Amino acid sequence: MSDAAETARALWLASRPSQVALVALVYALGVGMARALIGAAVSWDAVGVGAAALLGVALGVHYANEYADVETDRLTERTPFSGGSGAVERTGIGRTVLARAATVATLLGLGGAVVGWSTGRLSVTALALLASIAVAGLAYSLPPAALVRRGVGELTNAVLGGTLLPLYGVAVVGRVSATAVLAVLPFTLLVGCNLLATHWPDREADAAVGKRTLAVRWSLAGLRRAYWLLATGAVALTVGLTGRVLPVPVVAAQALALPALLWGGAVLTRQRSPFPAVSAMVVHAGASAFAWWWLAPG
Repeated sequence: MSDAAETARALWLASRPSQVALVALVYALGVGMARALIGAAVSWDAVGVGAAALLGVALGVHYANEYADVETDRLTERTPFSGGSGAVERTGIGRTVLARAATVATLLGLGGAVVGWSTGRLSVTALALLASIAVAGLAYSLPPAALVRRGVGELTNAVLGGTLLPLYGVAVVGRVSATAVLAVLPFTLLVGCNLLATHWPDREADAAVGKRTLAVRWSLAGLRRAYWLLATGAVALTVGLTGRVLPVPVVAAQALALPALLWGGAVLTRQRSPFPAVSAMVVHAGASAFAWWWLAPG
């Protein structure tokens, strides 16, 4: 295989296609929320520009994460949901390729968003949210912040993926309201459950390289208590918001994630695979997106 082909393969692996697909799903969730909550008409030009800019930023963040985690990924046993892509080991490319790719992708994404704003396709709020996603995503992995090494990575990632990302989708086609913020809070807590589960298999490798994730810092009992606190909070918030912020059909759809959420709590720290918690988050996002789009007028 040629060097160019090997580099392309490595960048494909390091992009984490399944995670890019999840980013797209959560973006679509935000667009659907905007349509249903505030009756925003969809400008498909804006949705396309917003998606393209988000893709660049998402790729940049993933490449940066892969670059920062090369040592960890060499030490851990990879699962489909943890341990990184292994792109460097599987292809033999230089680590600096990922650094350059992260820089280029992030700049293209943010540059595209600026162009979208300057041509009236994206609002200032959408631009600010995307910039926040980029900053938080890069600070999660890279020095000098390297938030995941300081015990606040889970909080950062939960807010990024559970709050900022869907609200970016809202902002692309409409106005971010207090109702929209409240509507994504249960999902944010589920993202937190997912992060506790996905960091657990990597705890020994993370500890060896100095990453102070909660799975490294906390006891088994502490991690389980945190998971159940987040899960209970998500359910309680959903019940409290039903009928006022969350329409009943949306809540009914989100309930499909409950069995996987309970399963995830039951097996956390007892099995390596974080599949139950991951599936709870994905089912919640997919069911929510479907329900919001189904409720949207027109």
